[in-house]
Amino acid sequence: MTDSRAGIDCDQCGTCCKVFGDSISPTIENVYQWLTNDRLDILRHFSACFANGTWKKCSELKVDELGDIITVEMRDPDTGTLVSACPFLSRVSKTRYLCSIHMAKPEMCDNYKPWIWGETYLRRCRTIREQERKTTWQDENIN
Repeated sequence: MTDSRAGIDCDQCGTCCKVFGDSISPTIENVYQWLTNDRLDILRHFSACFANGTWKKCSELKVDELGDIITVEMRDPDTGTLVSACPFLSRVSKTRYLCSIHMAKPEMCDNYKPWIWGETYLRRCRTIREQERKTTWQDENIN
């Protein structure tokens, strides 16, 4: 049985990015792509923790160091502290937000679709509300 919601497009309300944007954790493959494409604009916002417990800014990494990384966290590039919001989320109108690194965004962002995962705590998401409204109306008409 296929999920009828799988073809739904994001309404770009920014809710997901505002809620989860401070906990973005890119994959090693993401970091590798950014390194090989010289995306220091992205890398500067992340730090890597190595197996020995040391941390290093991702903008200073070498490709041959990637195998020793345990985790990658989003950090403020100036202070090294954890961030409270995604620095790549850009407001383009009163109700619309865009990812400033959309074509190179982390895998977790690219794959995230709350209407598929059933994350009902994102009630402010217009796409989820619209889908729930349609589903409720359709269910009432079936019975």
